Amino acid sequence: MNLHQFRFLREAVRQNFNLTEAAKALHTSQPGVSKAIIELEEELGVDVFTRHGKRIRNLTEPGQRILASVEKILQEVESLKRVGKDYAAQDQGNLVIATTHTQARYALPSVIAEFTKKYPKVRLSIQQGNPAQIADMVVRDQADLAIATEGIVHLKDLITLPSYQWQHVVVTPPGHPLLEKKHVTLEDLAAYPIITYDAHFAGRPKIDKAFALRQLQPDIVLEAIDADVIKTYVEVGMGIGIVAGVAFDAARDQNLRSVPVGHLFGTNVTHLAIKQGAYLRSFVYTFIELFSPTLNRKLIEQLMAGEHEIYEL
Repeated sequence: MNLHQFRFLREAVRQNFNLTEAAKALHTSQPGVSKAIIELEEELGVDVFTRHGKRIRNLTEPGQRILASVEKILQEVESLKRVGKDYAAQDQGNLVIATTHTQARYALPSVIAEFTKKYPKVRLSIQQGNPAQIADMVVRDQADLAIATEGIVHLKDLITLPSYQWQHVVVTPPGHPLLEKKHVTLEDLAAYPIITYDAHFAGRPKIDKAFALRQLQPDIVLEAIDADVIKTYVEVGMGIGIVAGVAFDAARDQNLRSVPVGHLFGTNVTHLAIKQGAYLRSFVYTFIELFSPTLNRKLIEQLMAGEHEIYEL
């Protein structure tokens, strides 16, 4: 048995049992992948995959257990490589952050600016996507960290760390009638066209739930993943906007006004996720601590070791 066989097996599963796509992902040939898998099965003495003709269709029962072991072995191999790199170069390397637009645009700039001062030799990369996509990047070792409000909590293979709390605000043009109200209600908001986030972003499920509990049907005229888009359409008079509080800056958004609505939609928590069993280089811990001062290396290591089952802000 060898690591190439293990990588071929894992990638075949990741590519939905398509050996041609697995070969492309690994920059090798399809016959080479097929041969390596057959040789692995012969050495193990069991079929790893079920087949229909020459095509593999699924994992057999022993194949499922073998894949679990292969995943652990490859994870340990990656950890060994990272340990070597960490001690060889403590202050340089690559850090890939997978996150949503809201986090990349509003929550991360000051953190990244501070981090690059401390580690000027570390090359940073920000990969944007929806919560499911960024979680998958971490699971597949394509990113070191995932940062999002929805979609990454309680996922298999990930440890999620609550990082900071935030609430929504309503944004309006200057002089809007909502600005005159001392206590804004859901009924007040439902009286206007609403521009807000796509269903999978930035606390949108809480917005929908709040209106549903009051049996209100808000007139949502536009959905977006980008708070800047929401604010732009509010400026042109298309409706009122509901955005994350962190996305509004009075100095920057001079053509808009904001109304806090945390009392209507509750408090949201942004989480940071790391892969279970991953080896984190020293500068990764520093980045996490800068992003969320409530976290520290000792606590993170305890969570990864299973010494703490739950951590809350």
